Amino acid sequence: MVSQVADEKPQLLSKKAGCNSHGQDSSYFLGWQEYEKNPFDPAANPGGIIQMGLAENQLSFNLLEDWLEANPDALGLRREGASVFREPALFQDYNGLPAFKNALARFMSEQRGYRAVFDPSNIVLTAGATSANEALMFCLADHGDAFLIPTPYYPGFDRDLKWRTGAEIVPVHCTSANGFRVTRAALDDAYRRAQKSRLRVKGVLITNPSNPLGTTVPRADLEMLVEFVAAKGIHLISDEIYSGTAFAEPGFVSVLEVVAARSPLAADVSGRVHIVYSLSKDLGLPGFRVGAIYSANAGVVSAATKMSSFGLVSSQTQYLLAMLLGDKDFTRRYVAENKKRIKERHDQLVEGPKEIGIGCLESNAGLFCWVDMSHLMRSRSFEGEMELWKKVVFEVGLNISAGLSCHCREPGWFRVCFANMSAKTLDVAMQRLSSFVHHASSFVDEAGRRRGSGPARSMSCPLAIKWAFRLPPASADRKAER
Repeated sequence: MVSQVADEKPQLLSKKAGCNSHGQDSSYFLGWQEYEKNPFDPAANPGGIIQMGLAENQLSFNLLEDWLEANPDALGLRREGASVFREPALFQDYNGLPAFKNALARFMSEQRGYRAVFDPSNIVLTAGATSANEALMFCLADHGDAFLIPTPYYPGFDRDLKWRTGAEIVPVHCTSANGFRVTRAALDDAYRRAQKSRLRVKGVLITNPSNPLGTTVPRADLEMLVEFVAAKGIHLISDEIYSGTAFAEPGFVSVLEVVAARSPLAADVSGRVHIVYSLSKDLGLPGFRVGAIYSANAGVVSAATKMSSFGLVSSQTQYLLAMLLGDKDFTRRYVAENKKRIKERHDQLVEGPKEIGIGCLESNAGLFCWVDMSHLMRSRSFEGEMELWKKVVFEVGLNISAGLSCHCREPGWFRVCFANMSAKTLDVAMQRLSSFVHHASSFVDEAGRRRGSGPARSMSCPLAIKWAFRLPPASADRKAER
């Protein structure tokens, strides 16, 4: 027995570190991996893969650079010509710098036309929206508890919400019949399914504007969601990190506006409604890792503040952003110009596929479009979707996100990002897609069958269909866009 024990190899990793339950086993993360192996560059690698799977806002970056050039004290850690290096360099508690929290609260209120006003004391700073969402899971759910999330949803939620917390996700199935809007019937169905699986439902999580749909949630739908959580006595998390990207009517409505209008029940509901925000999308600063939880629940604020010590925002970053967001004239100009540029780029992307017979869900926000390519699949199935996705990535050279990775129940939908590249690169992407569609059309008849007796074109990727569903452990550290 002693010899047998001596021969056993020690387990170097914990079960949590070694498990494959982090949700990064989808085509979404595999596409990232393949792009990083062969990234497009117009000069150095014009045949490389164009990254259209990253919801990053680079459209207004020059405005930020111009502000920094005009305000060198923000980067040089100076105030009225004197060094303030000591202030951010020394210890700061995890409540954050008051100047930054005040500026952030004002910026969030300004974006909503002051129809919702944010109290700095209810803000918890986190290292990005990923950290904010996970912290809320730790605050609100025990291991095995569940949150309902309308589909399609951001693929990273499977990791962000579940991996370390042990929480579960129950999808609320939405369909293209009504533009993927959530309904009370779909919520009730998801709630019943959770109960049947012996899961205690702790809340509903929505993204508004939606990732991946690129649509704002209508006020009527928000009112229905608030009524639902009020009736069930559960929480509502509204991830509003794309709130400043809404470029067309009906515009963005924060759930905070809806709660404020519910005067008879506001006190009962307000403590169970929580907002997640970050500067990654509206300001295009994902590398700064600045996120926030907003909650009127003192217990949530207290617990999340303690948890934020595991993912603090650098004091230097807070100092810089306090000055930037404190410049009201700049933020007003930036928000207006940013929305204008997003709309222009959105229209450029929509027109490209439209000219070759590919439709997009009508959208008014976000950094992406929800594109219907189902008619290009050889079979209306998720196997057909994966086959088409692999062709687009490996043959066309466009990394887009398959609907399956977003838990869409209807095969053939894809999320296509447009704001992380130049207009010229987007033109190249559309030319590639157009060539692919025309080539595919010549081989597929009206019934969707490939013409000719030869085999389908082989692909450069050596893996089979199953890699769209499971990645090897070595690929488990793919990036997130949030």
